Amino acid sequence: MPAEDEGTGHEDPTRLPRRSFRISLSSVLVAAVVAAVVLGGVALGVAAGTSGATPTRPPASCGPTTPKLTVHGTGQATATPDLLTVVVQVAVTGPTATTALAADNTSAAAVVAAFEGGGARAQDIQTSGLSLQPQYSYPKGVPTLTGYQVVNAVTATLHDIAQSGAVIDAVVGAGGNATQIESLTFSTRDPSAVEAQARARATTQAVTYARALARAAGRSLGPVCSLNDQSGVSVSENALAGAPFASAAASNVPIESGSQTQTAQVALVYALVQAKP
Repeated sequence: MPAEDEGTGHEDPTRLPRRSFRISLSSVLVAAVVAAVVLGGVALGVAAGTSGATPTRPPASCGPTTPKLTVHGTGQATATPDLLTVVVQVAVTGPTATTALAADNTSAAAVVAAFEGGGARAQDIQTSGLSLQPQYSYPKGVPTLTGYQVVNAVTATLHDIAQSGAVIDAVVGAGGNATQIESLTFSTRDPSAVEAQARARATTQAVTYARALARAAGRSLGPVCSLNDQSGVSVSENALAGAPFASAAASNVPIESGSQTQTAQVALVYALVQAKP
């Protein structure tokens, strides 16, 4: 029976039923326990997922402690020369320095005129050497002055190799017996293309070597730490030092340009990393 207020026989409206209060408290406790269990499970799941994940490998670098691989590569490229540089020496001996120089000047001027007549431009002809030396004989070991020798070197670049034989023949005829062909040098107007091709082939060879070596060692290639060009300019030269040519030859001097090979070398340094499983 509900409690009644003494003296009035009525119920007290401020007093709650005891059974109703107990049920509400139990519901709150159950909800709190369920929430705690759910949150705990989520936390455990996150922790388990984190501890079981594969650790991320730090990116490879070129630091001092990183193992490295150094390889070298060599590449070649071939081009057909389209320029011929000719060095001609005119040597004249006279009893005095003045007469020797005057005679040499006449022969050297004839050589230059022959080059110009063969198509060489003024900017392609250069005086590359001039010397005047006293000449001595040694009768009974005593030095005796016999005259003076003048040597004038003329360098000319010919742009038409097919006609260069005829030009050289004309030059020797103009200079006479005082003329000597010191050297012939073939080259190309634009060597950059063949040099770039040789360097590209050298780099490709170095990369191929690096991959093979890293694979054999159970490693993988990391970043490139350095790439150095160690190329040297190679010049194909056909030298005819001190070879005199007789004037008025029966036929033109045969000139064959052949081919010119450019060689390039590179040094490549890689960082090494663990190979992927």
